[in-house]
Amino acid sequence: MAGKKQDLEGMEVANASPLMPMFEAFRDELDEHHDRRERIIKASRDITALTSSPYNGESIPDPEGVFRSLTQSATASVRQLQSPIPPPIQKEINARYDAIKELFTSVAPDLQGLNAWRYQRQISGGCQEYVEAISFQHYLETQNLITHREAQDMMPGGVELAAEDYVLGLFDLTGELMRFGITGMATGGTLPRGSEDNGIEGRDILADLRSLRTSFESLDTSSSSANWSPLKRDIAKKVEVMRESVEKVEKAVYGMIVRGTERPKGWVPDTNEGPERGREPVESY
Repeated sequence: MAGKKQDLEGMEVANASPLMPMFEAFRDELDEHHDRRERIIKASRDITALTSSPYNGESIPDPEGVFRSLTQSATASVRQLQSPIPPPIQKEINARYDAIKELFTSVAPDLQGLNAWRYQRQISGGCQEYVEAISFQHYLETQNLITHREAQDMMPGGVELAAEDYVLGLFDLTGELMRFGITGMATGGTLPRGSEDNGIEGRDILADLRSLRTSFESLDTSSSSANWSPLKRDIAKKVEVMRESVEKVEKAVYGMIVRGTERPKGWVPDTNEGPERGREPVESY
């Protein structure tokens, strides 16, 4: 809204320049842009926190704790793939989904039309975390990968799910599958796998992780000319972390097969090995 100039005595005077109203409109438009951008960034961070830390039942997630409630609680209770989530865990998951839905819905009007792409980078982190959560639950229940269309249909408020955020969310899924598989081996002595089909043993989680690794490694983003694309920007790091996740499960399986009889009861594989940790590999199983 254009302001009115006043002299030192408070009397209104004519605008010094006919261009002033135009620049004041630009100022209002920029203020609106920055306010909208900040709202989206805050919502994205809150969504990320809800999928990454314990939820205290209020509008703000409890920052204490580094584990994901959805994946860790499922890992602690689900041992067989293609099985429903236990009701107590599903109740907690639904509470989180309701809170996430409110956050997405609150910024949905800011992400319509061209703004869906203008602010795609600001909402990207929340979308990736949400895809990671729903794809993990989908995998536990069906042992299948959620499709982009299925993930889009689950996006609250009609928020557009960019293909890049969908793919990057699936990259993060491999980390949850790694933790789920290794915990299953530590507590049950075997890899989680699907149900038998006509007498044929179901696939285990390592076979699915290797299949994902093959697909991700064949992904070519070199032809993309958009340097701002989150896929092109983050692909190298995501591929490295994904490979490490698959290799950790492979090493744990090798150890279980070759040296399984030497392990003490309750042994849990070390998933934090690496030069940056400064720790020696576990030799006693």
